Amino acid sequence: MQSMEREKPGRNTGFPFLGRHAIQNVGKGRDRKLMQSEETITALATPPGEGGIAVIRISGPESLGIIRTLFVTKKRSKLQEIRPRTFYYGYITDEGQHPVDEVLMVYMKAPHTYTREDVVEIHCHGGMVPVRRIIGLVLSAGARLAQPGEFTKRAFLNGRIDLAQAEGVMELISAKSDEAARISLEQMEGTLSGKIHALRQELLDLLAHIEVSVDYPEEDIEELLAEEARRKLDNARLQCRQLLASADQGKLIRDGIRVAIIGKPNVGKSSLLNALVRQNRAIVTDVPGTTRDVIEEYIHIRGVLVQIVDTAGIRETTDAIEKIGVEKTKERAQTADLILLLLDASRALEKEDLEILKWLKDRKVLILLNKSDLPSVIEEDRIRKISGSRIIRTSMTDGTGLAETEEHIVGLVESGRLGPKNSAVIMNSRHKEVLLRAERYLGEALSALDSSIPLDMVTIDIRNVLEALGEITGESVTESLIDKIFSEFCVGK
Repeated sequence: MQSMEREKPGRNTGFPFLGRHAIQNVGKGRDRKLMQSEETITALATPPGEGGIAVIRISGPESLGIIRTLFVTKKRSKLQEIRPRTFYYGYITDEGQHPVDEVLMVYMKAPHTYTREDVVEIHCHGGMVPVRRIIGLVLSAGARLAQPGEFTKRAFLNGRIDLAQAEGVMELISAKSDEAARISLEQMEGTLSGKIHALRQELLDLLAHIEVSVDYPEEDIEELLAEEARRKLDNARLQCRQLLASADQGKLIRDGIRVAIIGKPNVGKSSLLNALVRQNRAIVTDVPGTTRDVIEEYIHIRGVLVQIVDTAGIRETTDAIEKIGVEKTKERAQTADLILLLLDASRALEKEDLEILKWLKDRKVLILLNKSDLPSVIEEDRIRKISGSRIIRTSMTDGTGLAETEEHIVGLVESGRLGPKNSAVIMNSRHKEVLLRAERYLGEALSALDSSIPLDMVTIDIRNVLEALGEITGESVTESLIDKIFSEFCVGK
């Protein structure tokens, strides 16, 4: 509850009280009926540059008229009829009816299109000259250049998708791994939206019940309703927390799992980096302390994006530059999602090894006993007692243990052990901020109930929760926020 100074809402006060009919509007949000724009827009929908084909998209009321003006068949005649969802082969022509490019053209009739407007796509040869000339002709025929994300923005404004689904489109386009693409596609299909809609509906039902108790105070249902409110608000807060818990996993999937290779000098850290990256990225020598700075590489392991970090060997040193490298190593170890600790299996444990093991005791660690192709003298049982982490024997000489190491890294992500597993994973920082706010409002509402504050005062916090959750799906979002979100999209999407 944000404040106890507010006026108690009721039918005879000046408080902007939402009655039962107004409650329906809270659930409905902004008017999402078909909002056909008067302007027709166009843009290149494929990446600019040279390629086999390029796709130019046109959307708006003049789409069909524009293509009738520009397109002729292979026999250089105008089409008498353009059937929806049918590819036509021919030419785009200029003002003098001279062919500009040989194309395929398809027309899609509203409302069964991406934007719910009339849409035309021109599939031309991929090259800057034909693309530039065709877009110029489309503009001359009455269209204007689309703004970043304007096609998807129209899909949202016309009610084809909600805001979370629209953001899923951009997440899919920018996905750097198979897992990120899969989750983005689920968001596009409404997995997250469905959870948010269900949560909002339950709170709307609760709000309606509370409003009835205010409208008919003579009915003695206050105590029963308070218990129902507490149960539903507790459940809503639990769902928010579950979604928030998935944000850590979402960050790993979107940005990649950060894996730091840690160990003393000359245990094979740089060789491991080169083996995982499949190229000689780091210098490998027999001289201790060769690696003095942090080396980073991104790789994909079975569709999982991994940021591998090779670090300076940890040891006591008087070399000023190497000291800086050791400090950087310790910093990276603190921020890594997983640490690959390399120990030399051909040598007995030394003081520095034991100190590193104790230092990393509470971290997510995979211990690699390297140089397993040599006679092993390391005390594996002692390592298990100190660390309790999984141990894999490896050799950079013959590749022993590399596949098992990669399997372990992927398994941590897929099982959710580096972040809770959830059917709806939060990968968007905006969604996380909104859910944190909603959880805070739910906590305030529950505190108000525990303090025996009248139920009609608790509705203030419930409305705040509804408003916050509506920002995810777009049911309660400002025009400036919509503009900001879609401005981050690529042009042509």
